Amino acid sequence: MTVQLNTALRNAMLNTYESTIGTTPKLILRTGTPPADAATADSGTFLGIITLPSDWMAAASGGSVSKSGTWTGTASASGTVGHYRLKDSTATSTDNSGTTYEQGTCGIGTGDLQLDNTSVTSGQNVTITTWTRTQGGA
Repeated sequence: MTVQLNTALRNAMLNTYESTIGTTPKLILRTGTPPADAATADSGTFLGIITLPSDWMAAASGGSVSKSGTWTGTASASGTVGHYRLKDSTATSTDNSGTTYEQGTCGIGTGDLQLDNTSVTSGQNVTITTWTRTQGGA
């Protein structure tokens, strides 16, 4: 039998994201594919860092959660965004700084995180359009 969780538990699990990661995490945009796991060193070329708003996550509902507020920043280098890493507030553009809590692929209409443009130029504004998580066990 497959384990099933009620919606209240699924929502509670998702709501711990913000309290665990913190209220001002950093979203790092990089080229290429994500590293093997969140504990592996950063890979690809650093393209930009976005400090997320202090209430960056909506309250979970129906076993899903999505971004809250505007997630936007300025590209620091030019290239094609391939993956992101969601880190704590201590992260900088220096490789391997901060604690990585989540990583995934980026795209336009696809990927774990969607943005307005994957081909960025240094100085260009970059906006995250979609970030949604659904807790398994439904």
